Amino acid sequence: MTAVAEILNARGIEISGSDTSEVFYTDAILKKNGIDFFETFEAGHIKDDIEAVVFSTAYSAENNVEIKTAQEKGIALLSYPEILGLLFREKLGIAVCGTHGKTTTSAILAQALSVAGVEPSAIVGSRVLDWDSSALSGKGEYFVAESDEYQNKLKFYDPWSVILTSVDWDHPDFFPDFESYKKVFKDFVARIPKIGFLVVWGDSHDCLEVSEVANCNILTYGFGQENDYKIINHQVSLEGQSFEVVFKEKNIGIFQTTLSGKHNVLNCTAVIALCNAKQLDLEKIRLALKDFKGTERRFQKIGMFGQVILIDDYAHHPDEIKATLSGAKQRYEGKRIWTVFHPHTFTRTKALLQEFAQSFDDASRVVVIDIYGSAREVQGGVSSAELAELINKYHHGKAEHIATINEAIEYLKEKTEEFDVLITMGAGDVWKIGEKLKNFKI
Repeated sequence: MTAVAEILNARGIEISGSDTSEVFYTDAILKKNGIDFFETFEAGHIKDDIEAVVFSTAYSAENNVEIKTAQEKGIALLSYPEILGLLFREKLGIAVCGTHGKTTTSAILAQALSVAGVEPSAIVGSRVLDWDSSALSGKGEYFVAESDEYQNKLKFYDPWSVILTSVDWDHPDFFPDFESYKKVFKDFVARIPKIGFLVVWGDSHDCLEVSEVANCNILTYGFGQENDYKIINHQVSLEGQSFEVVFKEKNIGIFQTTLSGKHNVLNCTAVIALCNAKQLDLEKIRLALKDFKGTERRFQKIGMFGQVILIDDYAHHPDEIKATLSGAKQRYEGKRIWTVFHPHTFTRTKALLQEFAQSFDDASRVVVIDIYGSAREVQGGVSSAELAELINKYHHGKAEHIATINEAIEYLKEKTEEFDVLITMGAGDVWKIGEKLKNFKI
């Protein structure tokens, strides 16, 4: 929503908005751009001279007074995916979709296109550190959009090309089973025109299954030998990672990234594949990947707590947790890694409870705080205490349930001698723990 506001604001459209009172990184972006916003929802915010109201799909006339008021006044209403679809159609739209890696991959792609000089527009679901923003409003022909499958938002987008990073069942509150989840991606990639590209993770059986319905140019990438873009000679250091890419038996060189984890090597390679297909200058792409700083809340080092390294990450699905912790273990070999996990939504936690419980192999200890229901849910048949108990069945004594963020902070202060790296993890406001700890004097 903030990224859309940025793009419209850059076009000279007068923007204002309403939000909850929670503090998120988006607040600073809005203030930087001079976009006024309220921290409450009230009917009085919908003035008669407003031409359109854009709303998050978390809200409706039934649960939001401003949408209801706009309806009563006959003001045009557009959901977030509807307005993103309109922006997308203005240019050659490149959609980055998949269960995991959308934010980082879309940011890397937009940054690479920028360094290559093609001036893209872009919407990314987090603040991109290189831009201090979550959007680009370029004059070029490309529009990069992080494209979310939840509630089948993909049906609003007409892509020229697509990067498909992964397909793992998620959002069980909307998709009752894996087949219904995969169908949304199949319907989406089937709409890519023949002249477009589908860049797909070729090491994944489910991604390849989705790609079978596409009628466009298909490019696969990954570590497997059958991929069009093969990753070889992967090396990890404290500074980051290096790897080589082979395209149809030709080695196109060494690439580097400061980002952690094999999943980010895959994200970079997806971008390399698409940029190479468009015959962009690979030396500029190489430079863009090497210098890319990352996005907010994606394995972001936020400071120190005494001698402890503080990292924050958005991982909220079992496969994301595994990938993040695997990357952390590689990068910080031999160090004691503790994780504070904030489960996101009751439906996801309940449906994937066993998978969550087996996701923390690479952490020395796990603190689980109470489930973050977000705007979608307030309760739902499962608890963080149950998750902690189940983790302990697989790893005796590894997990502890601590209900609140403030209680977790006090607990961590007492245990500071027992860990070297602390990763706060989840899609809610667990990041507040690291922010408070880094300002605490030991």
